[in-house]
Amino acid sequence: MLRFLFVGDSMTIGSAGEYTWRYRMWQHLCASFGGPFRIVGPRAALYDKVADAPLSYDYADPDFPQRHLAGWGEGWLHMAPQIREAVATSKADVILTSLGLIDLGFYTDAEQTAANARRFVTEARAANPEIAIVILPVIPNIRAEQDEPFATAVAHFNELLAKTIADLDTDSSPLLLASIPPTYDVHYDTYDGTHPAPSGEHKLAGAFADAMYQAWDMGAPYPEGAAYR
Repeated sequence: MLRFLFVGDSMTIGSAGEYTWRYRMWQHLCASFGGPFRIVGPRAALYDKVADAPLSYDYADPDFPQRHLAGWGEGWLHMAPQIREAVATSKADVILTSLGLIDLGFYTDAEQTAANARRFVTEARAANPEIAIVILPVIPNIRAEQDEPFATAVAHFNELLAKTIADLDTDSSPLLLASIPPTYDVHYDTYDGTHPAPSGEHKLAGAFADAMYQAWDMGAPYPEGAAYR
């Protein structure tokens, strides 16, 4: 049985009442994976914006397995020190990771962020030398659209991330760079310029699903037209 671990920031943890791209990915795995799997991780809460803390369990679908390693305001800087224990305790086989925007926005420059991504891979492999990791680059966001220096930093980090993945990829512990959804539109696919609306959730899940299918023949292509409700 494969164990999937979702890792990310506010776009991944989601807030009270949201479905999240994790949910869309779980739906897709249920429909297409073709074998037993589990969603694992040390956390289970959604973010509660009123309480300003990850205290909510108000998932839009109560049947969704809620485990993850995601946090509002957390990035590569925060997850790199935590991923070894998370993998060890959850026995994760595949990590699906969406990080970087919060790092570049508040904590680290492109080079430092890439170094933390490298540390993340190293720490995950210390717990499971055969871990497989799919990583999504920093996706379009409203700050990059309005702030040219920040857009330059995002583009530079995404280049460094691609080089890091190519450098660290091995047969025994494969790394995979997902593609930014080509039609992702911050004015349509987010509810605030950053956090995914339902259409954005589908597109992010599709980026991971299509990457795994194309590179590893795992699962199936994500259906067009947001078929999962």
